[in-house]
Amino acid sequence: MSEKRVRVDIWSDIACPWCFIGKRRFEKGVEQFEFSENVDVFWHAYQLDPTLPEHYDGDEVQYLSQVKGMDPQQVKGMLAHVTEQAAGEGLNYDFDALRPANSFTALRLLEHAKTEGKANEMKETLLSAHFERGLDTGERQVLAQLAAEVGLDEAAVQGTLDSQTYTEEVNADIEQARQLGISGVPFFVIDGKYGISGAQPAEAFANALAQAHAGAVG
Repeated sequence: MSEKRVRVDIWSDIACPWCFIGKRRFEKGVEQFEFSENVDVFWHAYQLDPTLPEHYDGDEVQYLSQVKGMDPQQVKGMLAHVTEQAAGEGLNYDFDALRPANSFTALRLLEHAKTEGKANEMKETLLSAHFERGLDTGERQVLAQLAAEVGLDEAAVQGTLDSQTYTEEVNADIEQARQLGISGVPFFVIDGKYGISGAQPAEAFANALAQAHAGAVG
């Protein structure tokens, strides 16, 4: 058994449908990797749309067609395709119930969760809340309840959400992504050397992990 650790940095937005699909495919890739127990994952913040209001009064089709200027029928087809891809990974997307919301506060919550060793659980819960459960992830009370679901102290989280705590950390992640030339998420950096863009098949992640591991060991 090798003791070599493989570091994976993931830039992702909880309001990004491909980020949840990518998370699942990455996890399957890790399972296929011989030294899966030696993989260390670090989540980083990214915002697809920083201009989105904290609460958007409309559904995802309205948001993408009105705000982004996309054709409504094209949007519906696109969302149907994404829903189908998600279902293939065991995810139950519900775009009819989805509440578009600015993700910055949720990303601050994820930073809080990192300090408690709960980053992966919090990320999973936030993605599910947004895409499967129809919850308003821009609503601070909702976020505090989601934090409690993963075992974080609700009062402490409420204090974080009601302040501007972790704003600098989120902005630093976004700035680092800009410096690395990352223009879309999910984006995976394996051992600081191998970049994988998008929700690639599980095999692509398994191969990259093996390559990184072999390079480090050799």
